[in-house]
Amino acid sequence: MDFVIDNWSLVLLALVSGSLLLWPALRGGAGIGGLSAAAAVQRINREKAVLIDVCEASEYAAEHAAGARSIPLGELEAKLPGAVKNKATPLVMVCASGMRARRAVAIARKLGFEQAEILTGGMKSWREANLPIERAKTEPAKPARG
Repeated sequence: MDFVIDNWSLVLLALVSGSLLLWPALRGGAGIGGLSAAAAVQRINREKAVLIDVCEASEYAAEHAAGARSIPLGELEAKLPGAVKNKATPLVMVCASGMRARRAVAIARKLGFEQAEILTGGMKSWREANLPIERAKTEPAKPARG
């Protein structure tokens, strides 16, 4: 007990650093790894990972990462096995903020896709990394006839 009293600052430092190490697990990230936008691009280029956008179809149509396949979260369990045949294929799940993608990773892993990971920060991090984005094409307004 004398050690703890004499070295209270070291004990406090150990408690704080341990808490910081456990923080991701306490936030609900236990077991689901996350990739930065740069790491996701490397995984796509080097390991032929498939980028899966789990946003709703309207969100996907408005804006999505270039090359991403659209499988809305509600349809993922039914459509993922048909869209990606090889369960050893690395998957990168993306949505607007990362919350739906986190659930998508859990579903994909349940289906046997052990290399499913989340794009940390979602489309926001993709945009901030200045990576290519595809947007819905809007046709120019036609002049009124009259």
